[in-house]
Amino acid sequence: MLLQVRNLSTYFLADNGVVKAVDDISYDLEEGETLSIVGESGCGKTVSALSLLRLIPDPPGKIVNGKIIFEGRDLLTLSEDEICDIRGNRMAMIFQEPMTSLNPVLTIGHQVMEPLMLHKGMNRKEALKECIELLKGMQMVGAYPHQFSGGMRQRVMVSMGLSCNPRLIIADEPTTALDVTIQAELLDLMKKLTRDHFTALIIITHNLGIVARYADKVIVMYAGRIVEKALTRELYRSPLHPYTIGLMESVPRLDQDIKQKLRPIEGQPPDLAYLPSGCSFHPRCRRAMERCRRESPTLREVSDNHEAACWIYE
Repeated sequence: MLLQVRNLSTYFLADNGVVKAVDDISYDLEEGETLSIVGESGCGKTVSALSLLRLIPDPPGKIVNGKIIFEGRDLLTLSEDEICDIRGNRMAMIFQEPMTSLNPVLTIGHQVMEPLMLHKGMNRKEALKECIELLKGMQMVGAYPHQFSGGMRQRVMVSMGLSCNPRLIIADEPTTALDVTIQAELLDLMKKLTRDHFTALIIITHNLGIVARYADKVIVMYAGRIVEKALTRELYRSPLHPYTIGLMESVPRLDQDIKQKLRPIEGQPPDLAYLPSGCSFHPRCRRAMERCRRESPTLREVSDNHEAACWIYE
């Protein structure tokens, strides 16, 4: 097992209380697998990924509980030097917005060469040669981030993430603001890497089309918690949690009647500092029962390799 996350909780201390951004989540990831984490904005997807790399700003954030076992070691027990050796080397993250992730005063070549020199021990000449290979040409090496489009900057972020051949790649909304052809090209590239090098991939997204095409397993998050976990085919064939069903019904499908209207999920996600009692989804759920208002359900196996946190299946 490449990655085992157990009971991970990451909280933020805010003026209005404690924000439970990630609350007691657990999952496994094998080598060569692609896992997708889906959910609305603010559900804890990105914070869960930043927690894996120990990039939570402290204060105000703190990983308050759990274990992150990566290649047999608990990352939460490592020193800062040890975790720095893993970041960008064994585990890499492709961030959501490349313009804010790339340093505007350093050239593209300098930023791509840095992890090669730091983690692979290459000298400047060797790193430059590898950099040109990664960027598919010399013309980008001496340029600055502002000189390129969003798609080109995202390609640079992907090149940086792949430069050291990591065992795990985390892609946070990697296709945001990109046109469809560039989206497919980037995702195909990352998926090819998982096949060729047996690298694991975590894709954080709210695009259910990407999930259907590229993911082997899916985690659905709501209000900082996992509400459903399944193999991709099983999830699309038979979604169990009312929130997952709501996500599916709010997306247009090729096989649906053209006159059929989409059915959005009513209401808004809760404030993570003031979560409702019982199940966090019950104020928006069409199937809520009295028990849902009083007690919070735990994730339980409903069928083979398919878990849901809902009292309907109790």
